[in-house]
Amino acid sequence: MPRRRPLTLLTAALISLTLAATGCAANEAADRKGGGGGGDKIAFLMPDIASPRYELYDSPLFEARIKELCGDCEVLYQNANADASRQQQQANSALAQGVRAIVIDPVDSNAAAGIVSAARAQDVPVIAYDRPVLGTAPDYYISFDNEKIGESIGLSLVEELRASGAQGGLLQVNGSPTDAAAGLIKQGIHNAIDDSGFELLAEYDTPDWQPAKAQEWVGGQITRFGDGIAGVVAANDGTGGGAIAAFKAAGAPVPPVTGNDFEVAAAQRIVTGDQYNTISKPIKIVAEAAAEVTYQFIQGEEPAGETTLFDTPAQLFEPTVVTVDNLAEVLAGSDQLTAAEVCTGPYAAACEAAGITDAG
Repeated sequence: MPRRRPLTLLTAALISLTLAATGCAANEAADRKGGGGGGDKIAFLMPDIASPRYELYDSPLFEARIKELCGDCEVLYQNANADASRQQQQANSALAQGVRAIVIDPVDSNAAAGIVSAARAQDVPVIAYDRPVLGTAPDYYISFDNEKIGESIGLSLVEELRASGAQGGLLQVNGSPTDAAAGLIKQGIHNAIDDSGFELLAEYDTPDWQPAKAQEWVGGQITRFGDGIAGVVAANDGTGGGAIAAFKAAGAPVPPVTGNDFEVAAAQRIVTGDQYNTISKPIKIVAEAAAEVTYQFIQGEEPAGETTLFDTPAQLFEPTVVTVDNLAEVLAGSDQLTAAEVCTGPYAAACEAAGITDAG
């Protein structure tokens, strides 16, 4: 029987290196799952610049709350400018930089499943923000209740049309067809208007939520239906603004038009009577809640959702409908907009008529 040869120094060294590498990999995986340490990086990936909210509110509010929870954590903010491929590249870059969590408002709710899969392969939790991810469930979803938003703006409009004795039908201007949150708003609008007694004349899914696309489509419907349009249910302030611009460009009276997001321009249109309603969904609420959930994840915890949506633990907040009747009250309690921002020179008289007297 042949005698075994002793291990050579080279072989022993290779085994030692292999064991060391295995140990490092195990430790790295444990670090990702365990409590967060100093200098953790968090990716905050937003979808577009069509709405100014991401730069003005979401990103700074999220980062400020993260800094309160974790002084030496670093937030890596990126905006995909409505390009799903770019958002995938941004996520890949963030993973390569060793982020401990990804917070994403997806450009395309289906395409973002690839980002979730890539992150999961590295034990990096993904928190869907404002818009859900479909196909591969992320670790958490935090948003306002989007179906409730659609239902609320639709019911508010129908009540106004009934009260005023309006005649005619409705146009429905939805959000982006690649955004699952837009799909929820769309469903909520249908919940409100389908049995309202007002005929749905036509509806449109607005590519990338672009106001110009909404304006172009509504312009065509004005030519088609004329004064038979009693109102427009628009899914956000951008598309609502586009609809209003279309009526003005056509020299036609502007019917009641809805919105959502409580942007400065929308509040100004409401106070002058051009826009009927919007939705106040204080971004501070969702941004700070997302920061808190993210911090729990990087601490190795798995926060439970208050509900489940798209197979994802979720926390959904209730929206508030804003019309000229409660605009002063909402502004007074808002951390997002001030009366001074809304009631600039051209709007000062309308603000005073609406009871908004603290514009200074």
